[in-house]
Amino acid sequence: MKLSELINIKSGNAICYSGFRHGQSPDTGVFPDYDQVKEDLLILSKNWKYLRLYDCDKQTDLVLDVIRTEKLDFQVMLGAYIGAEVNNHGCPWGGIYAEEQLKENKVRNVKQIEKLITQANQYPDIIFSLSVGNEATVDWTDHYVSVDSVIDYVRMVKKGARQPVTFCENYLPWHSKLKALAEEVDFISIHTYPVWEYKNIHEALEYTRQNYNGVAEKYPHKPVVITEAGWATNSNGRGIEPWNVSEELQEVYYNDLVNWSEQEEVMTFVFEAFDEPWKGSPEPMEPEKHWGLFTVDRKPKKVMQELYPELIEMKKSRV
Repeated sequence: MKLSELINIKSGNAICYSGFRHGQSPDTGVFPDYDQVKEDLLILSKNWKYLRLYDCDKQTDLVLDVIRTEKLDFQVMLGAYIGAEVNNHGCPWGGIYAEEQLKENKVRNVKQIEKLITQANQYPDIIFSLSVGNEATVDWTDHYVSVDSVIDYVRMVKKGARQPVTFCENYLPWHSKLKALAEEVDFISIHTYPVWEYKNIHEALEYTRQNYNGVAEKYPHKPVVITEAGWATNSNGRGIEPWNVSEELQEVYYNDLVNWSEQEEVMTFVFEAFDEPWKGSPEPMEPEKHWGLFTVDRKPKKVMQELYPELIEMKKSRV
């Protein structure tokens, strides 16, 4: 089942967007300003119609305001970021919290869901779907939330907003762990990253297809969307071999992915628009920092250079 059978949507490219630049991050509370968000969205409007946003925060408020004020032709999948409600001893980088912190997280999560509903109703012409969390049930997450709790959040959102509701997660948990959740959401959203699973570029698209088809065949009565798929351009060796990432490889995977998605009519949100240096470890080559199709300075990487020659010249003139 295709998403277009559930929602009246037009075809168009989709991308994950977060606008944090040098010195900005959600952790420090330093957010992009209106002009920076406007600059980003004008760049993206040239090639994308659908944006995925992850959090109901100050940045999201600005994005929605810019889209409406500047009359930009975007449709948004809006997410609520839900933090850890349960300790996860299986997280390699720390998923253990004090009980008081877990209780505070639960309160914050409910507020996130409430704001998600509020924004959905405030921007019904812009927000076309809603997600109640991101990678919160997979075994390795540092913000673990029980499946039952996610189901409760789905029901809250469906009661308070009209847009279709989903939950964004790695493809694997949908095969068994999330069966009950799959029946609650309006459509299923999966993440697929061949490069994180040690696949080379020759195996990449086929692996993505297998990930998608495995979930789609299990739930033929539910639309399945890919809400994250991409290829990093740098790595310090942490989880991804440095030889297996580059701008050239990103270009190959992006083109293969987009062509396949168009042919099969699968909505696929490419991860991601811009590099985000605040992510991951302090090491500059940490792969989490290097998934953008554009650098943090808004310079197009190889995959986007033909489409954005004006940005290349603009960056040169500023040097």
